[in-house]
Parts: sequence; C-alpha cells; structure tokens
Amino acid sequence: MDEERTAAWWGQRAWALLSAVRARAPLVQCITNLVSMDIAANALLAAGASPAMLHCLREVPDFTPRCGAVCVNVGTLSEDWLPSMRAAASAGRPWVLDPVAAAASDFRMEACLSLLALRPAVVRGNASEILALASRSAAASSTFKGVDSTHDSGDALQAAKALARSTGAVVAVSGAVDYITDGAQVVGASNGVALMQKITATGCAVTALVAAFVAVEPSDALVAAACALAVFGLAGEIGMESAKGPASLRVHLIDALYGLDEQTVTSRVRISLQS
Repeated sequence: MDEERTAAWWGQRAWALLSAVRARAPLVQCITNLVSMDIAANALLAAGASPAMLHCLREVPDFTPRCGAVCVNVGTLSEDWLPSMRAAASAGRPWVLDPVAAAASDFRMEACLSLLALRPAVVRGNASEILALASRSAAASSTFKGVDSTHDSGDALQAAKALARSTGAVVAVSGAVDYITDGAQVVGASNGVALMQKITATGCAVTALVAAFVAVEPSDALVAAACALAVFGLAGEIGMESAKGPASLRVHLIDALYGLDEQTVTSRVRISLQS
C-alpha cells in the first residue's frame, strides 16, 4: 500500500465508495442472526444498498450468484443454517464473515473454521473473536464472555495479521480503533462513539455494510472494509449529537448514515496507515 495515502485520500475514497453503493444499490445477501436482521437491513438500506435476508438452502443456487456480495453471520448459529452459509460462501461472490462468539462452543468454532476455509474476502470481529480464531482453539480465551469482547482491538492485532496471512482474507478487528489488515499492511479507522457498544447488533450491521462496500470494490477488500467501518462510525458520531441514549442513538445513527454528504465524509473520516 502506498504510504502517500493521506487522510484526504482516505476521505475521498470513503466518499467514492459510499457514492458507488448509492448509485449501484448492490444486492447483499445476509445470512445473519435473528437479533441483527432488522438493524443490518436498515443500515444497508440507509447506505443505499439492497438487503436480502435470505437463508434457505434451496434458494442459494438461483439467488446468490446474482448478488453483489454475501454477508455470513453466525450469531444465532444452527445446524439447519450452516449448509446454507457454506453454499452461499461457495457461490462465487465476494463474501464477508462475522464469527460472532466464535469460542462459545466447539460446534461454533468448528463451523467458523469450516467457513474460513471457503476464503472470505473479509473477516470482521471483535478482539476476542479474532484471537480465538487465530489460535484455532475454543480454549484460546479463558476470559471469553459471549459476544462481548474482553480485549481491546490492539490486543488482537498480531493475531489478526497471522489470521489474514493464513486465510488470505482481510481481517478487521473492531474496537475503539478498528484495525484492518491483509497480513502485511495495517490500517486504523478511529470513527465511532462508545455508546454504540450498548446497541445490540451494531457490529453485525457494520459487517453487512462492509459487504456492500466490498460489492462495489471487490479488488481491494482492505480499502473497502476500512472505509465501511469509518463511514459507519462517523454515522454514529453524528447520531450521538442528537441521541439521549442507546435507543435514540440507534435511530439517529441510521438517519445519519442515510444523510451523509461529501463534505462531511471527506472532512471527518479518520483512517490512517499504521506503522
């Protein structure tokens, strides 16, 4: 990656990709968890994409090849949905994996590892999830606590780089600073507000947005992921200006994502190459 990519370059790139999503309305198939379906679909719509919350195995061969990208989220994983996830991930479209609570059970870890073998373009998770996946063991984190992270994103940076190298995926670790890496280069995206962590499934929603950005920029998943994370975080910052708590922030975040304009994105997105 060219080290001359300045803050201004990133702001312009983020705006260009958001504009492309709005112009092309990419179809994004989301095989996602039951908790996140609403906010993920609404985030995609607000950004300009077209969500399809389709998980029936029999529909995948006809439907998935027509999508711009696929989002696979294992939050409410079941044996019935896993074949659909694998089929959609194998359908030839760029896809993004959200390994929610990867270390919660042997079944969940094995499912995530089998999906990783199908070469996602991006893996996005919190620090605990990425650490667990990188170690390839459900015992990776003795302090694991469900979908919450007990680690800061920086704690998982080396694990993320190793996971990216071993899988060929871009790995994004969410936290106060989101770190995005292809195993060699590391980019940091620092938009967002802490209260977003008090809204269930915001992480799932940003993973869906990453898929939309990958749909319009499949040749550079690192840039697509970084820009999606920053844009979503920026929408949270703007939403926070009017919010009184988590519930109102959820509403204002979606409104802010819908209303983002060029001047706001180019001047307020905070993405930088990390040393």
